[in-house]
Amino acid sequence: MPQRIVRIGFCVLLAFRAIYGMEGMAASLEGVVGAQAKTEQAAAKSQEKIDALSEETAELLAEYRQVTAQLDSLRTYNRQLGKLIRSQKEEFTSLQQQLSEIEVTQREIVPLMLRMVSSLEQFVALDIPFLPHERQTRIQQLKALMDRADVGLSEKYRRVLEAFQVEVEYGRTIEAYRGTLEMDGKSRTVDFLRIGRTALFFHTLDGKTCGRWDAHEQRWSVLPDGYRSAVTQGLRIARKQAPPDLLLLPIRAPETVR
Repeated sequence: MPQRIVRIGFCVLLAFRAIYGMEGMAASLEGVVGAQAKTEQAAAKSQEKIDALSEETAELLAEYRQVTAQLDSLRTYNRQLGKLIRSQKEEFTSLQQQLSEIEVTQREIVPLMLRMVSSLEQFVALDIPFLPHERQTRIQQLKALMDRADVGLSEKYRRVLEAFQVEVEYGRTIEAYRGTLEMDGKSRTVDFLRIGRTALFFHTLDGKTCGRWDAHEQRWSVLPDGYRSAVTQGLRIARKQAPPDLLLLPIRAPETVR
């Protein structure tokens, strides 16, 4: 009987220990599971932080690359701008030099044009007296033009050259025009015949008198009646009323200047 009681007690003890051990194991398992969950939560948070850091790093890297590209572009622009500034400085220096040369040219060309106008005036005064009013008016207009501040040098120079060209053309053409003849203290309207600038003849409107300008004597002289038909024919040729033809007219040979 006592042995049976002992056995029963021993079995109860074993059962109690088994139950207690299972409860301990369950508690240990719960602790392990909780720790694992905490570890996983911590790992998840760490991963989130890592992902956030990765995104931030990627953004920073993209921003860095963008800034680097902008810096490269800015450096290229600055280099080009430097070249442009140097080129502009060189061009400015060149323009300053050109302006200085232009100022010198202006100072030189104004006296030159004045001398040209004066020479033209003297030339007309010494030339045979054809179209006196027209030619003198042209010279006076040139003189007035030289004093005008609203007209540029290029226009003034063009007008001076134009006046010289007109005078040159007179020497290459013949012309018939009607004008006033001052001779022997009297004025009369006559027809003038200019042959280049070599000879100048006149013919009265009634056809009774003809004459020529004597450059040596610096006066008008009457020609013999035999020249009237030649002067008349010359007038018709100059007016394109007759074809070009030979004219027998008295023309003084130019004197040799020694």
